[in-house]
Amino acid sequence: MMEELQEREAPLGEIAENVGIEQADQELQELEESLSKIQVTTSQITLCVDKPEINLSEFPFSYTENTPKEKLLLSFAENFRYQYCHLYQDRKPLFLNPLNECGIEKFVSTTLRPTLLPYTEMYSWDGCASFVSDYLRMVPLDPPIDPPLVLYSPSTVLKKQKGTCFDFANLLCSLLLGAGYDAYCVSGYAVKEICLRDQTCQECPLLEKHEQGAASEKNAPQRKYAVKPARDLRSSFELQQLERKEAEVLAAHEKKRLETEKLEAERQQPPPDPLLGLRVHCWVLVLAGRREVPENFYIDPLSGRSFGTKDESFLGIESIWNHQNYWVNMQNCRYGCKELTFDLGDPVKWEFLLFGTGKPLLLIPDMEEIDDEEEKEEPKVFDIPPSWVEKIEISPKDMETRCPGGRKVVQYRKAKLEKFAPYLIRGGLVTRLTTFRDIECTKVLEVKEYFQHRQDHLEKRELNKGSGVTVEHFGPGRSHALKSHRFLIPVPETERQMDFYSEARADGLARRVETPSEMTETFENRTDFLYYRHVLFGKRLKKLAPANSNDPVTRSILKITECFHRNREKIANEDVAKKVFLISELRIQLTYHREDDLIVPSWREFVKPPTSEDKRDQSVIYTPDMATTFQVNPTEKHSKNLFLYETLISLLKEEAQAKQQVKESEIEVREILSQRNQEEIVSELTISVYDTARNEKARTHREEMEREEYEERLRQAEKELDFLAPLLTRMGEPENLSRQMALQLREECLTDLKQRLIDKANLIQARFEKETQELQKKQQWYQQNQMSMTKEDEDAYLSYCSDTMFRIHILELRLNRHKEQAPQKYLALEEKLRRDPRLIEHLQLW
Repeated sequence: MMEELQEREAPLGEIAENVGIEQADQELQELEESLSKIQVTTSQITLCVDKPEINLSEFPFSYTENTPKEKLLLSFAENFRYQYCHLYQDRKPLFLNPLNECGIEKFVSTTLRPTLLPYTEMYSWDGCASFVSDYLRMVPLDPPIDPPLVLYSPSTVLKKQKGTCFDFANLLCSLLLGAGYDAYCVSGYAVKEICLRDQTCQECPLLEKHEQGAASEKNAPQRKYAVKPARDLRSSFELQQLERKEAEVLAAHEKKRLETEKLEAERQQPPPDPLLGLRVHCWVLVLAGRREVPENFYIDPLSGRSFGTKDESFLGIESIWNHQNYWVNMQNCRYGCKELTFDLGDPVKWEFLLFGTGKPLLLIPDMEEIDDEEEKEEPKVFDIPPSWVEKIEISPKDMETRCPGGRKVVQYRKAKLEKFAPYLIRGGLVTRLTTFRDIECTKVLEVKEYFQHRQDHLEKRELNKGSGVTVEHFGPGRSHALKSHRFLIPVPETERQMDFYSEARADGLARRVETPSEMTETFENRTDFLYYRHVLFGKRLKKLAPANSNDPVTRSILKITECFHRNREKIANEDVAKKVFLISELRIQLTYHREDDLIVPSWREFVKPPTSEDKRDQSVIYTPDMATTFQVNPTEKHSKNLFLYETLISLLKEEAQAKQQVKESEIEVREILSQRNQEEIVSELTISVYDTARNEKARTHREEMEREEYEERLRQAEKELDFLAPLLTRMGEPENLSRQMALQLREECLTDLKQRLIDKANLIQARFEKETQELQKKQQWYQQNQMSMTKEDEDAYLSYCSDTMFRIHILELRLNRHKEQAPQKYLALEEKLRRDPRLIEHLQLW
């Protein structure tokens, strides 16, 4: 044992006079010397066996050991495997008891752990399959004709973020079982493209959805009460001859197209696979019934796509399993999986491992009647042990990141799909789909980009490389209520088409189509029943303006056409259907709605009066020859000149108002284009207030609150802990302390701390020596009994050595840390004593 520290014995008065800061430094030096005498040596501690590659202490007990029930299940599986190999020697061994990540045999059914994750996407099979295929990296089987020797748990696969097809299927099946699907892992054989996740010969799912939507719009059913077409008066013989010629031309084109497609298909066809039918693959089977699944289907976990059970990509099945039982396929797979039936209760087609679990057994009735009504004893059912896998958890951050590193590229037939995690790309890009003209993917045809969390609400951008047309789609909430924008170049007075959310605009604008010389606007749900406006522009007007003026030079307006819906509150002859302002010709044309029993509508035309040279003169001179009227009903009275004059005055005001609205539309187009250019330069993203990881203000506020809370706890702890209270009680709790009493309190407090630090170091050293001695005794025992030990004894010895070495390492770290912190604690206490308000008056000279 280490020697005790010797304390100086001197009167308090002498200490007060002679001992100062040097004494404190000397005591601190003595403390460090005392602690330095405590040494630990680990060189003599050596293990007699090799160190395992995996640290078993990181895994729970269920990963490193088997319970008695699991051992019994493994014995059942081994017996089943032995009988199967004896009866079917030409078939490959079953995938029953693979090793886990700790090298322990586990039954495959117990590796599944049904889990329902708290994410909306994980409630459906396509969401689960998409997440698994995106989140994990594929590790091909080696060799490809045999199943793997190790099957990792789903929790470990999520941590490593990679695995084989068996790991993919195991994780996906666990998620589907948790979501309520009747799902099974399938061990069988598939084609090379499925096993290696080669999708270069498949169409991109995004393109397939787009084509399905276009086909549904094209094949829309006709209305039942549509107007019948006019009678065809052409010669039927000529039509037949014309149709025959067209049919011959179409047949020639179709034949040429088929030959071209056949040659292209032969050229694109991959070379023959020498391992066809031998490549092992694992996928997921979902049976009909639960979750309103109408029919059985497969899910390839590597690509996340679904297939029918008769798909030619899957060539055979050896066995399937879920978390309750294990079934072996007894059906012939000579022609693939087309003729397989998945009635797992049929023991002729599916041989089960455990009785009474999973699907009910189909009983075959006996041919002879049995009169014995005595009840037979039911066979005992073996309850499969619970899963040994840790709880499957996916953090919101991993759910958001999805792909390894936040990026993933998938190559399809004539297409390339790129996926990015949100906020990874500065512009908010999450998906990019590039389509090509050729199989080699060298000539770009179209690029589609999908965005999220953009402040400008941009959701999708389509760029056609051939025509150069760009189409941008926006979500609700944007200024000007812009919905989509189709353009060639983002410059005013060029060809473009803008769609708007009409319900979010005061003017009800739904679409604006612009060319260098025309502009067409479509409206919806307006109170004045306006639904169409067409503007024809002329040459640009020369406008005198200062050199530094930013006002654009406006185009001259030649013609404005406005169309209106029918207003049932007015008579048809008084309800205007079309207004044409012929500005260049100084005329205005009005066309009224047609009565239901009439063929042609009424119309009226006005000639604008000449404008006065004096701008102050706003009067309008009207003459009868300035108005021309056509009335369908000749019996109606003609309008009076006063009515026509008032109509002309109102039309002139409406013309001025229409011209102003056209100018405002031009200004709005320029504002939108300028705003879009600025948004593309900045491209800021919106961050939720609940996203404290990215929201700088929220994170700063949270850190400030945590800091204040921590400081408040420290202040409360200091108030509750009075380290001088026991010493003052020993002195009788005097009201006023003298200098001698203050120095005595200081000395006793520091001496007590010093002794406690030394005692703690001695205790750690004693525990260290005890663990070391026990480990040495265990090693000696192992050297003596090494030849006669069983595998279980060796595993127990390795486990004991690993645990003991771990404890010895911890004790060594604790002792070293204690040596480093002891002087700091001593100095901190001394400084606290100097600042104590009860001692500060007497120790201010120190």
